[in-house]
Amino acid sequence: MSKIDIPEEFLDIEQNKEGTANSGGMSLASKINFSSPVVREWINARRSNIRPVGVFFNTKNFQVPPSAGRLSKRMLKNVEYFQSNYVLVFLLLFVYCLVTSPLLLVVMAMAGGACYYISVKNQNQKISIGGHEISLAGQYGIVLLCCIPLFLLAGAGGVVFWVLGASLVCISSHAAFYNYDALDVPEDQEPLTGEIIEEV
Repeated sequence: MSKIDIPEEFLDIEQNKEGTANSGGMSLASKINFSSPVVREWINARRSNIRPVGVFFNTKNFQVPPSAGRLSKRMLKNVEYFQSNYVLVFLLLFVYCLVTSPLLLVVMAMAGGACYYISVKNQNQKISIGGHEISLAGQYGIVLLCCIPLFLLAGAGGVVFWVLGASLVCISSHAAFYNYDALDVPEDQEPLTGEIIEEV
């Protein structure tokens, strides 16, 4: 096997004081970590705001809005109130697409396995081409570039548009026709002020 030499002018790499190479552009300084306080707080907020299934699918509360102004107000209130349920609807539709498209599931597993292999390999030894160390972000980029044709062959474009379209139709239909005023939401009611005057 021959050694691949890449000229330095094609690589945007700077040498630091220790002699190791750093890429000038991309780096994964902030990885998405599920133990991060921000991510954990967002997940806990979504989990605590999930409305019961009986309330979410209560057919007695589905009504046609009386006017266009009422429709927009109803949609805003429903999206705010049922936000966590709508996230679950999106995730369920996404999982449905993965289950019904096994080739896409295989390609995603291969891409995930390649990224896991790269992260494990970088902990033990850095990968270098032509004497220059390739950053972890660069390696992930190479995996992504190699997986794009596989994703296209597996029909990922159609799946993405189907999930987005189906989510938009389901969520907007629910938000438009669910009568938010039928719910007894304590934080939405204004306190009464003033005096009650009885007329005779």
